Order: sequence, then C-alpha cells, then structure tokens
Amino acid sequence: MTTTTTKTLEATLAPPTAHKERKLCDLLDTYRAGLHEAFEAGCETMTATSEVVTPYDLPYQAKAALCNYVPQLHGTYDAQELDDDHPVRLTNQAAEFDHSPERDYEFTWWVPQPGRGTNFWVPLRINPAQEELWHALVGEESEASAGQLRLQRHRTSWRLHVTVEYPVEEPDYESADDDVTPVGFDIGEAHLLAGCACEQGTPTDPLLITGGRARHLRKEMFMTLKRLQERDAAEWRIDERFDHYQNALTDIIEKASRRAVEYACRFEKPVLVLEDLSDIRDEIDYGEWMNRRLHAWAFARLQQRIEDKAREAGLPVRYVEPSYTSQTCHECGHVGYRNGDEFRCTNEECWVSEYHADINAAVNIADRQDPWGESLPLKPAGDDISRDGSACDSTATPTEQSHPRQMTLGEAGSEPSAGS
Repeated sequence: MTTTTTKTLEATLAPPTAHKERKLCDLLDTYRAGLHEAFEAGCETMTATSEVVTPYDLPYQAKAALCNYVPQLHGTYDAQELDDDHPVRLTNQAAEFDHSPERDYEFTWWVPQPGRGTNFWVPLRINPAQEELWHALVGEESEASAGQLRLQRHRTSWRLHVTVEYPVEEPDYESADDDVTPVGFDIGEAHLLAGCACEQGTPTDPLLITGGRARHLRKEMFMTLKRLQERDAAEWRIDERFDHYQNALTDIIEKASRRAVEYACRFEKPVLVLEDLSDIRDEIDYGEWMNRRLHAWAFARLQQRIEDKAREAGLPVRYVEPSYTSQTCHECGHVGYRNGDEFRCTNEECWVSEYHADINAAVNIADRQDPWGESLPLKPAGDDISRDGSACDSTATPTEQSHPRQMTLGEAGSEPSAGS
C-alpha cells in the first residue's frame, strides 16, 4: 500500500553577490510590509488580502502565498500580533531548481522576482542527510512534489525551506483491524512522552521519557532571553542564545521521537496513534513576547518528528480527538480525576483505583484508533497549518477486557531523559 508523507528540505543560500543580496533584502522587506498591512487591515478572505497586497512590488508566488496565509492567521491561528521575523512564503510555483554534479554547489534555485526577466539563480548548500530527496525533487521522472517554500534571513545568511510530498510504502495490514497493535503516545510537561501499546486490548510494557531536561531548558531560555531584552542587548546576542537553546531542545526532540518509533517497532503490526493538538498553543502563556519564541517548539513539533520517523520506517500514523484522555479511565471509560502523575478512577466497580496518569492517557489514545476509519486524517501535503480537528473519533464503550495487574505510580519508573 502506497501513501504520501511530507518533509521539509533545508538549504542555505551560498553567499550571494552584493546585487543579489540587495534583491533578496528588497523581497523580504516588501513581503513583510505587505503582510503587516494585510494583517492589520483584518483581511479574513483571499479577496480582501489580494486587494491589499496587489500594489506591492512582489512576485506573484509571494502574493498568492499571502492571500492564503493572512486569512489563516485570523481564522486558524486567531493571531493577535505578528512576529517581526516572518519569512517570505512562496507557493510551489517558485520551486524551480537545477542540478549539475559539475558545479561546486550542485543544486541551484531560480529566485522569483517581480516583473519579467528579473529572476536569478542562486547556489544552494543542502543538508547532506536530505540529498536523496533533493535528487528526487529535481529528477525528470520524480514522484516527489514541492509544496510551499519559506525564505528567511538569519543574521548574515539566508535559509530556504521547501515542503516536499513523496510516496512511501505502508504495510498492507490496516484492513485486518483485529490484528493491529495500536501504540498511543501522550506528550506533556512532566513526562515529555508516554507511550503504551495495546495488545489485544491490554496495555503492554509502557514507555516513559521524562520532561525535566526540556522543562529546565525552556525555563532557562525564558529567563535568559527576558534579561537580555530588558538590558537592550544586541539583537545578535539574543538570537545567538535563542539558537543555543533551540538546538538543545531539538536534540531532545530527535532522541525522543527516535525512541518512540523504536518502541512501536517492537510490536506486531504497530499503528502509531497521536493526539490532534491543533489548539495546544492556546494553553501555553508566558507573555506576548516570549510566546512567539516558545511556540516555535510547541508540542506539535515532537509529534511531527514522530510522524516523520514513523513514515520513514513504513509505519501507519493516525490522529485522534484528545479530549479527556488523561482524565478518563482506560478500563471502564468513567471520567475520574488527575492529581499530578496520578489518575484515580471514581467508578467503584472498576478494578482501577490509581494509575499512572500519562500512561492512562497513552492507553486511551491507543484505544481511540477507530477500526471504522474515523480517526482524524493527516494534514494535507504542503499545508503547514495545524490539523483542523474538524473530524472526530467515536469513543466507543470499552469492551470486556482481561484485567492486567494494576500499574501503580511506584512501579511506573521513568526512563532517563531523552536529552541525557
């Protein structure tokens, strides 16, 4: 069975000439000016956005991207303000690349500019780990297709991100619903990741990855950047420290996502089940300025890496409704209550008295993998907007299950942090 997945290709533009550098800066400045005017005008439709951005001296690929993006800022994101560092967004019509092994920089990009005859080529330094996909993207008979492009200036360099959709082989066992092993994953603060497989309806050998290291880094990042801002530190110093923390957090995310997929692969016919976290950002509040930076590594970032690695391993991924997963008893379905790491079931007839809350949530997530195909679909290829959550799984009344030995808090010892 063939399905499609998406990945973001990364490249750094080779140092451009002074003339090309000026054109890139003009493109970025003009795009941001159009973005801010359309946002502040409250444009909620593509037509309204088009009326605002049409006079701007931008390539049509940038104007088309703005017409899609600004309404989503107001609708999907419910954004109240704009980050000053927005990248230039371009539609997939700007994805014109060339490859030649005879050049020092084998890959080049045809940078779109307003007007005719103004585009120019710029060499790219690609991520070596993504070379195969870059070749697939520029090949004449390639099955990979480009989505949205984002161009960002980072101090003295320029970075290009290209969303690519490509086919992957999924196992053909999904139709045999009784034979698959749903593996649910819960992402949180105390424990960065809790995973649990349900073999024949029974929670089996859970995985716990502590979130202490990530929590410490985010708190330290918040305090450090806040102090630098209060002292009117140079922008390059703030960016340097921000990049330091982001790299450390990225390392934690990469290790945790790898362990999640390795855990799922231990079971027969695994199906990874994740929560739809479209609205998770609304629950995090560190103040307006810091929210913009912390949201760059929201929980969805860890989810995305789990999905990417699962797809690369040929494992199916499904999304489910997240409501009450940590407050519902996985055995009887009654809503109990959570106190820290502890979940307590309020149903006197249920064998569950106390249970590890994050593992309980992971089991509920796994159980919501709907065998009738009503789990939430993946986000469309090339769309970097969060899943809309419009679909809803049906949480059926739990079937009669065998009673595994109850897992208490003391027995659910956390494994070492992914960042250690």
